[in-house]
Amino acid sequence: MHLTAPATRRTGIRDTDGMAVASFVLGLIGLLVFNVFLGPVAITLAGIALYRGTRRRGRALLGLGLGVADLLVLLAFVQADGTVSWSF
Repeated sequence: MHLTAPATRRTGIRDTDGMAVASFVLGLIGLLVFNVFLGPVAITLAGIALYRGTRRRGRALLGLGLGVADLLVLLAFVQADGTVSWSF
């Protein structure tokens, strides 16, 4: 009986879709706070979701772009302040 295989497949796709959405949300939040941590996490989640074949490819690509933007914002503030932390 192969009843478990389709359920496992759907769960795997749902997991990768969740990773794509999580990368987008974390990348977006990372533009404001904790970009030193949330940027790499967003990049990693987006990469895994894209590698596993998510149906939310656009959301994963946005998460990837936002994760990179998080690190660029951090780099800009480090260059301006000379410290790793910044505030509004």
